[in-house]
Amino acid sequence: MKFMMFTYIPREKLAEVSAASDKAVANTPKEKRTGSPYYLLMCHPHEVPADCAVTVTTFESDSVEEIAANVYPMELAGASIQVIPVLEVQPGTSAKTEKKYRG
Repeated sequence: MKFMMFTYIPREKLAEVSAASDKAVANTPKEKRTGSPYYLLMCHPHEVPADCAVTVTTFESDSVEEIAANVYPMELAGASIQVIPVLEVQPGTSAKTEKKYRG
């Protein structure tokens, strides 16, 4: 399943969180790795302190344990993380997909 992850990192913890992230990515199988995270520079969420870096990453995972293995070390290093499931809908199949999930 695909997920989107928002990571909020206080600037003073940026080096520690980056190191934890690099270590977690190194332990992730290559077929599940995503590209680089996207940094939100101009559209900073209003509820997030101004001194935080905000990243958005998409990834695939098969289990909660797999997500926790990647997220937990970054949270211990000082990041706040939100993981959101993403439903992928192919063009022209939205009605069929909605019917499938509504039952």
